[in-house]
Amino acid sequence: MSDVNDLDIELNKALDDLVPDEAKPEEPATDPYEDFKREMRLKPGKWYVIHSYAGYEKKVKANIASRAENMQVDGIYEIQVPTEDVLETKNGQAKRVNRVRVPGYVLCRMDLNEDTWSVVRHTPGVTGFVGNAHNPAPLRFDEAFTMLKPIADEQLAEQQKAAPSQQPNQVTVEVDFEVGETITITEGSFAGFPGTISEIQPASRKLTVLVSLFERETPVELGFGQVSKL
Repeated sequence: MSDVNDLDIELNKALDDLVPDEAKPEEPATDPYEDFKREMRLKPGKWYVIHSYAGYEKKVKANIASRAENMQVDGIYEIQVPTEDVLETKNGQAKRVNRVRVPGYVLCRMDLNEDTWSVVRHTPGVTGFVGNAHNPAPLRFDEAFTMLKPIADEQLAEQQKAAPSQQPNQVTVEVDFEVGETITITEGSFAGFPGTISEIQPASRKLTVLVSLFERETPVELGFGQVSKL
């Protein structure tokens, strides 16, 4: 029993680490997790936390699903092992790896009854439920969301990849001038002066024109509409 209590303490500490200590700033008007939270509330069953041997979490997940199907036991709806990507440095080389977020724990959404309890509890690799061994308490909604948030983040990332680019359509600007071309300035302080185009900026519809003043070429920036062709 002491081992189970120690594991419960570890889980509580892990949950504390996942939730920031400082008060969060005011949330934006739109919660990016709103759809995920709505689905969580609508789905049947409650989330329970299962102890497993560290390193066997994914195998336990597969074994529970297989046993429930083979034994034709209803009420076990979903099993999850939240993971996260982290950078690990080994031999001076940084490498991105995917690891279990809270080792030694598996999440199970289920209707708790004698049959579902037996399927889960007697799955190889399972050492027990968090809390009361025979009548465990489900996670509160905020606790479940905190544990499942990496899965929500993965879904959001996939949605962003699939969404069409929101970049504004680029407008093609037709340019009827050429670098080196001689033009006449029609507006501004140099109206009536001839000049030679040295630079064209299509996006801003600007030209840099070299104007001869006192036997020296002076660059002048002008708009497309301030010059005319010869």
